[in-house]
Amino acid sequence: MTTTSAREALMPWDDVLASYDPALGLEVHVELSTASKMFCGCPTEFGAEPNTQVCPTCLGLPGAMPVVNGKAVEAAIRIGLALNCEIAEWCRFARKNYFYPDMPKNFQTSQYDEPIAFEGFMDVTVPTEDGEGETFRVEIERAHMEEDTGKSLHVGTSGRIHGADYSLVDYNRAGIPLIEIVTKPIVGAGERAPEIARAYVAQLRELIIALGVSDARMDQGSIRADVNLSLSPKGSGTLGTRTETKNVNSLRSVERAVRHEMQRHGAILAGGGSILQETRHWHEDTGVTTSGREKSDAEDYRYFPEPDLVPVAPSRQWVEELRGTLPENPTQKRARLQAEWGFSDLEMRDTVGAGALGLVEETIAAGASPQAARKWWLSELARRANEAGTELSALGVSPVDVARVQVLVDSGAINDKLARQVFDGLLAGEGTPDEVVEKRGLAIVSDEGALSTAVDNAIAANPDVADKIRDGKVAAAGALIGAVMKEMRGQADAARVRELVLEKLS
Repeated sequence: MTTTSAREALMPWDDVLASYDPALGLEVHVELSTASKMFCGCPTEFGAEPNTQVCPTCLGLPGAMPVVNGKAVEAAIRIGLALNCEIAEWCRFARKNYFYPDMPKNFQTSQYDEPIAFEGFMDVTVPTEDGEGETFRVEIERAHMEEDTGKSLHVGTSGRIHGADYSLVDYNRAGIPLIEIVTKPIVGAGERAPEIARAYVAQLRELIIALGVSDARMDQGSIRADVNLSLSPKGSGTLGTRTETKNVNSLRSVERAVRHEMQRHGAILAGGGSILQETRHWHEDTGVTTSGREKSDAEDYRYFPEPDLVPVAPSRQWVEELRGTLPENPTQKRARLQAEWGFSDLEMRDTVGAGALGLVEETIAAGASPQAARKWWLSELARRANEAGTELSALGVSPVDVARVQVLVDSGAINDKLARQVFDGLLAGEGTPDEVVEKRGLAIVSDEGALSTAVDNAIAANPDVADKIRDGKVAAAGALIGAVMKEMRGQADAARVRELVLEKLS
């Protein structure tokens, strides 16, 4: 066995698969992009000064009365329909009671036994080596409405409550409309469990963005996943004790968290120990989870109906009207785009797997060719995102920027090598692609006089190569072109340099 920096043993991956069956459960919280909060009129702008977007209602002050946000109900219904759920004819809110500093009322207004949407599914495609892909049906237990909590900031070296010098609480987020989407246990996934978890969250995120109900920024917490994981003895058909890894905020981390918890559970069980039902914290930097708090069961929250809110009873006519607003199914959309773009199965699989489908689509819409859009996002920008440990969408380069860079390449203003320096400037916040080219002096040099002088210098410095070209060995021109490009810092028009070399040595 190996150990992590947290000194918890991990069972080798192959041993886990040989001895245990995993069961997954995913709870995805989606912050809705409504203009106001779930039960009051406070604004929902991200990044505002702490505690400036609050009122008596979202602070839970005595006598303050909540009112349901109609747009949030509409978004909840549309999400439920998109997930093939049944929509309740009558549902209501409940109080979920627990104390935590970021919960100003000491209870969360949520839905319990009467959610607005239930019994749905999503078919998720996971890549296979043959490029065909394998489809798994993830069953949805419920999608319900609730409010978000505030945000605690633990000041100190650890960044966690344990060992913090002191803690601060920002209640701006308290009361933000949330939709929590809960799957039924996902069993039978075996070694593909981590991939299925990632694919499900990725496809759900695509759907949420397509619905237009949230920006689904994982880096800002507007969509985040809780990963429930348990192991049971191979072939037993039972469910083991689960742990819940909270607030995992990237697709990569979802996959890694599942894999880590499978190996951690396996090591405990193989050593004769038992799994503690608890919440866990995911650490992106070390790739491990650490203990949070013992996980409560539903009865521990003392749910009871919210007395200050009337039930929600969407009419069937309204539900059907909202059904007509649903976007194209993500799976069908991928098939259509693949045909339109001329991508191979492998190219499309890699595009989806990198979380770049929407970015490529927007880049093409901004004027780039499909292959150019794919090239930049899946090579240069994917590499940079990986180095930064972030998602492509959070990198700081927009599809419009990428399309403009390609226009500059196509026009001959820059070449691919210089384009990479343009991306450096974009990531450094130096302005638009055109502004970066100007500030950094990256434009291709096409001045005949400067090019001619550089070619003469290269010929003089490489007489043996020049003689080969005079003798008809045109392929040798590459060496002189390279010398010119080096002298001009890669900013020469390579095609024109070649023409000048051959003209001068013919």
